[in-house]
Amino acid sequence: MLIPTLSELFQRDLRQLADQIGQYPNEDALWIIKGEISNAAGNLSLHLCGNLKHFVGAILGQTGYIRDRPYEFAAKQVPRDKLLTEIEETIAVVADTLAKLSDTDLAKDYPVEKRGEIVSTAHMLFHLYGHLSYHLGQVNYLRRLL
Repeated sequence: MLIPTLSELFQRDLRQLADQIGQYPNEDALWIIKGEISNAAGNLSLHLCGNLKHFVGAILGQTGYIRDRPYEFAAKQVPRDKLLTEIEETIAVVADTLAKLSDTDLAKDYPVEKRGEIVSTAHMLFHLYGHLSYHLGQVNYLRRLL
């Protein structure tokens, strides 16, 4: 019962991320860092995609994805179309992976420790959803600031 809900929420917020990226006035604006804001919207988008492709796709879905976390924050001037493609790929990876899980799988230990502790798969998925929501809010706020 939780799997369809989690899948719906991840997909909804990833689509909102795509919508936010699309609303930036131009591609240069996606890479602006202003004041005490240390991450541009483009980097946050790459980070969210890398995070979910790794922790959901590679770890749970065995996709073979290799994450490059430093790139997520170092990349600059990635075209908007590439960011939107990354988001669409992430939606597909998350949806496909979650569709293969059962509610019983949620009670199992997540295969990788989270900051040195073992948590359930459900715990990790809720953590990842909170992470997505947090950064989605930052992307929205930064867009409005600009």
